[in-house]
Amino acid sequence: MNKFGRIFSISIFGESHGELIGVTIDGCPSGISINEQDFEHDLNRRKPAMNGSTPRKEDDLPEIVSGIYKGFSTGAPITILFRNKNISSLDYEEIAQKPRPGHADFVGYKKFEGFNDPRGGGHFSGRMTLALVAAGVVAKKIISPIEISSALMEAGGKKNIVKAIEEAVSNGDSIGGIVECSAKDVPIGLGEPFFDSFESVLSHLVFSIPAIKGIEFGSGFEAAKMKGAEHNDVFMDNSGKTLTNHSGGINGGITNGNDIVFRVVVKPTSSISKTQQTINLTNGELTQLAVQGRHDTCIALRIPVVLEASLAIVLADFKLMSY
Repeated sequence: MNKFGRIFSISIFGESHGELIGVTIDGCPSGISINEQDFEHDLNRRKPAMNGSTPRKEDDLPEIVSGIYKGFSTGAPITILFRNKNISSLDYEEIAQKPRPGHADFVGYKKFEGFNDPRGGGHFSGRMTLALVAAGVVAKKIISPIEISSALMEAGGKKNIVKAIEEAVSNGDSIGGIVECSAKDVPIGLGEPFFDSFESVLSHLVFSIPAIKGIEFGSGFEAAKMKGAEHNDVFMDNSGKTLTNHSGGINGGITNGNDIVFRVVVKPTSSISKTQQTINLTNGELTQLAVQGRHDTCIALRIPVVLEASLAIVLADFKLMSY
């Protein structure tokens, strides 16, 4: 549903063009310094900032309404709100009856029998990742001194990301990308075999991010081409340090002390200005759709900080479980 985690747990709520979106974080230990300024850096990284990003600009100012007293966590649930101010819901009147190919419009309409909020994608919108990023800011405080970083490695199948995006914009189309995320100074022993392996839990949260269509750890799918003598990570000392890191820092579903490294595939944004065939949900007839409104040409540009937040949330949950 809309909840994730066992000890450090999060619940997200709201819609893209509703009054607000937000997150409630339960299980955060007391005594952690938290204020609105702590969120500024990561929230700004998620905002559209370059060619290929949506023209929609929101303040994204966090309102902490519970769980913090005199600048420290109390141990009670922390609720953070974000007001939606720059909305343009008229752009979605046509989409309410003509679902975008590749988007959740159709399944949302069918699953919720037409009662879903279609404006901006509603609860299916990429805007909901703002709640994940906010939760990730708190999680990063819990897992310190673990350091997490991420970067867009390629877009549209090209290493020259700027050029790939420029071509897509000029063609009225969209492109996907590959994002890599890693964590340093991860302790040994996080993860619970069998069904709560570290990869399983992280993949669960990562696939909750809109537009994610694949994930790989370490050498990933390249491992299929390797022999055991190549893929095996040779130990360097009794701390568990290895010469290579084809396993991506995880063995048997448990962190091994080396860097966690994983990559995700981000699909092209469904909302494109090119005319596409779709179905009219009112009369069942085939029709044409050219999406209006403000959309990302390459949503992968804004995914790195969301991946970092996801990894931090999972690390925080496992860390608290280990206590």
